Amino acid sequence: MGPQHPSTHGVLRLILEIDGETVTEARCGIGYLHTGIEKNLEFRNWTQGTTFVTRMDYLTPFFNETAYCLGVEKLLGITDQIPDRATVIRVLLMELNRLSSHLVCIATGGMELGATTIMIYGFRDRELILDIFELITGLRMNHAFIRPGGLAQDLPPGAVDQLREFVKTMKKNLPEYDKLATGNPIFKARMQDVGHLDLSGCMALGATGPILRSAGLPHDLRKSDPYCGYENYEFDVPTTETCDSYGRFLIRLEEMRQSLRIVEQCLERLEPGPVMVADKKIAWPAQLAMGPDGLGNSLDHIRNIMGTSMEALIHHFKLVTEGFRVPAGQAYAAVESPKGELGVHVVSDGGTRPYRVHFRDPSFTNLQAMAAMCEGGQVADVIVAVASIDPVMGGVDR
Repeated sequence: MGPQHPSTHGVLRLILEIDGETVTEARCGIGYLHTGIEKNLEFRNWTQGTTFVTRMDYLTPFFNETAYCLGVEKLLGITDQIPDRATVIRVLLMELNRLSSHLVCIATGGMELGATTIMIYGFRDRELILDIFELITGLRMNHAFIRPGGLAQDLPPGAVDQLREFVKTMKKNLPEYDKLATGNPIFKARMQDVGHLDLSGCMALGATGPILRSAGLPHDLRKSDPYCGYENYEFDVPTTETCDSYGRFLIRLEEMRQSLRIVEQCLERLEPGPVMVADKKIAWPAQLAMGPDGLGNSLDHIRNIMGTSMEALIHHFKLVTEGFRVPAGQAYAAVESPKGELGVHVVSDGGTRPYRVHFRDPSFTNLQAMAAMCEGGQVADVIVAVASIDPVMGGVDR
């Protein structure tokens, strides 16, 4: 089945052995989207690394960037020096990204079941979020906006108003998914008891995220091992006991509501302040105006550092051409991405480039559950099971 099959999210090949319509054996063929991201990181400085990692799971760029930056900041020993405003904006962007990722999952998953209306709704709402991302970072995806030490720049004028407007719109739109799908007998009949994986299966395979929570375990790194100040936000971790595709759909829907709650709390907490760590030997300039080149090389900034201090100019030159040095050592940082635990193992040899960066991508780990979910079921149910895992092959293959 595949790699051209519409339910494979691009380039996943499913190798099925079937007896009539029953699947007797199911395996995944992966690697069609391998881009060598982890290897490439060893040939770029620490800051340039964000440009690579943001492209792994391309539906959750901000999670990739945050996990990587948390790892680098741990090695630098500056975790506590990250300005509050930068941390709040990171949380804000991650929760918006959780919404956009779940919307794609629900939209494409619906389309694969033949529910085309839910697909139109899902992409309609995701577009609103991508507009906000474009306003804040200049790009719809692959932002490289979260940098070691903070953010590339502050929120632009009008961003907070647009965010408040978005929260209002989204609160109005979310109940439409309930009307369309949650109680819909055809939708339920297609999803219930399909892609079954119980708690012991999840534990054996290392599955995390909605798959694990659909088996009744409320494991969420934002609660169990908080980062970026998540312990100060009020939100619930939804679970179900169904262990099936329908339960995973319900969890993603409820997680979207919880993400909206967190976004509202972020907007209340935004205090004026810097968005980059104070240490000028690490901090890339974060207050850049957009120059005529469209790259943010603002003349004001360049005039400032060239006109005020020779030392500032030297630092700026070394920072951009060579990058900062990171003390030798290794660190592991993990965040709760929309698909589960996204971990990064960062190793430094004391130089200006990573010695090794390895990601534990949840799509890769969760995809191992495909065989357990599909064997013994129908061929048609394979599509539903894979859609409920929500794998993004950019994250699987890297």
